[in-house]
Amino acid sequence: MLITAFNHRLDVLFAVVAQDSEFTETSERRGNVTVIRDAKSGALVGMNFFHPADILGSDVLHDGQVKLGEADVAKLNTALANAGFAERLTADPKPYLVVGFVKELKKHPNSDHLKIAQVDVGEEKPRQIVVGSPNVAEGQKVVAALPGAFMPSGKIIWPGELRGVPSYGMLCAPRELALPNAPQKPGLLILPADAPVGAAFIPANFKLTY
Repeated sequence: MLITAFNHRLDVLFAVVAQDSEFTETSERRGNVTVIRDAKSGALVGMNFFHPADILGSDVLHDGQVKLGEADVAKLNTALANAGFAERLTADPKPYLVVGFVKELKKHPNSDHLKIAQVDVGEEKPRQIVVGSPNVAEGQKVVAALPGAFMPSGKIIWPGELRGVPSYGMLCAPRELALPNAPQKPGLLILPADAPVGAAFIPANFKLTY
């Protein structure tokens, strides 16, 4: 996993490779690179690159999530090596906002409004996702945000639990995807029936109505 986002005001490129743990993180800065590790395990959590235009050039940088290719990641790894860090990043072309198919829907045992969905996202097994949207139904094509998705709000989707039930993603409303003229009320974005399961959700590729 590699999630990268640029903050123009701070002039920092944030790179996230793992979910924060319950343990305190430690950080180490050398020059314009900071490496963040889990304090207990020492596992890499993320990195901050200050003044990233000096590394990547300004053309690829814009506020919010930045998708980097292998050549860009190689430049970041060179900066890491030059700073004396042993850690390296790996490019991640996998889409994390994808077309999902709601195969099965059950009532949540501990909630009147939540439901437990089994969602086909083109993987070997369906993903279990707890959903609270009032319009969710079996047989729908929807947008699934998988763990590692960076939402327009800046939120990163991670595995978790809702009322004691594990959930491995999120089904998305138009407003959560920051779509133009999205209604500001609960309700999933329902995709056309012919939307290909597992395909990356790119709004321009779909005829959207809501």
